[in-house]
Amino acid sequence: MPAMSEIAADRDEELREWIVSQGEQRGNAIITVAPDEHGAGFSFTVCAWALHGVPEAVVIGLPDQMAHVLLDAYVDRAAAGERFELGGLYHDFFDGVPITFEKVAQGHYAEFFGSAFLVYPDGDFPAVQIIVPTPDGRWPWHADAPAGFAEWQPVLTVSGRPESWTPGGNGP
Repeated sequence: MPAMSEIAADRDEELREWIVSQGEQRGNAIITVAPDEHGAGFSFTVCAWALHGVPEAVVIGLPDQMAHVLLDAYVDRAAAGERFELGGLYHDFFDGVPITFEKVAQGHYAEFFGSAFLVYPDGDFPAVQIIVPTPDGRWPWHADAPAGFAEWQPVLTVSGRPESWTPGGNGP
């Protein structure tokens, strides 16, 4: 009977092969993690950096299908040369709902990009978080955001608030 470490290594290799295959076929792979007692579900890209030289991206708290559409659109547009400014507002991903971007602190990589380490064993890749407000335009850091929204969609910086720009100043 194989040792647990051998089984885990086989599963990791199968997942790595699937990620690379998805990257080659689609331009990136998207991994989805279901919500649990610790927080909202999230989805993230793998291979965007390796194949296109654009940061990997994560989005937290969106339904899976919406997250996949958003992440694929981001990778497609970034791979085609579009650059997204941290704290900039982008109104053309979702009808009527803007999004913004923030740099992800390395301390969040293991939790929010775990499977990416199968492609980037040293964790040497840039990453951004795509942040989506409530349908009425409340961001997680707004004082009048719905109760629990900041926990449902945490900002993945050291402080837990935007750090690459100032909310209400040079960002939303």
